Amino acid sequence: MRAIFVYPPQAEVLDFAGPLHALYEANQLAGDRYEVVHCGVSESVRTAQGLQIADLAPLPQPRATDIVFVAGFPVRSSPPAALPRWLKACDRAGARIFAICTGAFLLGRAGLLNGRRCTTHWRRTGELQEEFPKADVLTGRLFVQDGRITTSAGVASGIDMTLDFIEQEQGPLVAARVAREIVVYVRRDASHKQESVYTEHRTHIDPGVHAVQDWLIANPEVKCGLADLAKIANMSERNLTRAFSRATGVSIGEYRQRLRLEHARALLANPSMTVDEVAARTGFADARQLRRLWRAAYGVSPRAVSRPGRSHVAELGGGCAGDLAG
Repeated sequence: MRAIFVYPPQAEVLDFAGPLHALYEANQLAGDRYEVVHCGVSESVRTAQGLQIADLAPLPQPRATDIVFVAGFPVRSSPPAALPRWLKACDRAGARIFAICTGAFLLGRAGLLNGRRCTTHWRRTGELQEEFPKADVLTGRLFVQDGRITTSAGVASGIDMTLDFIEQEQGPLVAARVAREIVVYVRRDASHKQESVYTEHRTHIDPGVHAVQDWLIANPEVKCGLADLAKIANMSERNLTRAFSRATGVSIGEYRQRLRLEHARALLANPSMTVDEVAARTGFADARQLRRLWRAAYGVSPRAVSRPGRSHVAELGGGCAGDLAG
């Protein structure tokens, strides 16, 4: 998959550096899945922060499989007309386009925001709506996906947007590992909870606790006791219990329950699966337990809440005796 980074004149450094580094870490984990291309309308661009970006490739012929990242720039400037024309061609080809911060203005000038929900930096949302009245500009959002177009609030939120893309494509475990490598606290699109259960309790640096969290994410349906998890963490049971609570702010049982509920949410998006089947696939004792815990967490029945399907980590198999409570 080709990941094209587009640099308008006076591009904002963190706008492209954050997503670029997230994809770099994903490549380290997934074996160079993304072919990164840096391009512009000229061979070099000076960023808003004074850094010179050189050896840029010409704007390539768009492909349907491309993912395109557009960095922000000073909106009162006038980037070359070739940029919005090329972005329009990318959209016609079927590429996915991600605009960071004021990069949304380039998408608007390409006509790609008409009739779409979008966002930009909080200081510029009013300007974006005024310049592009056919757009539906949302405020207070970290990023907004509308079809193949995603816009973000800018600066660090470009990392969140990219991690969300990685999770959609490769599953929560890869996204969690990338987030851990770049030491960030992931927030999600505000149409869901802003915190992701797969990453919100991972601001710590305890390697043993991270190992347990990785295993629990990859094996939501497997029954496993504290002794087995302690072996994964290379700790005693008592030390793991204390370390997990101290590092994450929740108990192991609470964390596992939240993972199972989130996994159940994804499976329930499939109308062909019954609640009994979902309960069995997510490690609950039976459908009754799933319904009870779901209602306690969300206040409605499991079928009343669904979300678009996401890619999930492959089942790694294996089991442990004596599952933790919950």
